[in-house]
Amino acid sequence: MTALSWPKRIALLLAAIFYIGAGILHFTKTEFYLRIVPPYIPWHLTMVWISGICEIVGGLALLIPSVRRAAAWGIVCLLVAVFPANIYMATDPVAVGATSLSPLVLWGRLPLQFVFVWWVLWVSRDSQATHATQSPAS
Repeated sequence: MTALSWPKRIALLLAAIFYIGAGILHFTKTEFYLRIVPPYIPWHLTMVWISGICEIVGGLALLIPSVRRAAAWGIVCLLVAVFPANIYMATDPVAVGATSLSPLVLWGRLPLQFVFVWWVLWVSRDSQATHATQSPAS
């Protein structure tokens, strides 16, 4: 695997810090996360803990080149899995205690998830290896 460019290294480090930090918040701000789990999802506390562990492990694994790509895809799966919580927060801010947040913030979080998916996949892709696999134009 080749070395990452410095912008990608910085983005990778920020992504790792972001996911590790978000995962830790699941254990330090548990009440917030419990409120945004939709009612139809069972075992709220277990789901909050599992998602927190997955974020911490995923963030740490982003820092290990040999498992970075798998970690990124794991984080993508996690982002898809928690998307219902983002929808629930946007559609029922009273139930989740988010009335102090503007609708722009609540609804703006939804497309932001696509940015997070792009970000984690981008930092996990080795650009030079990708270019080496492409056949040259004749």
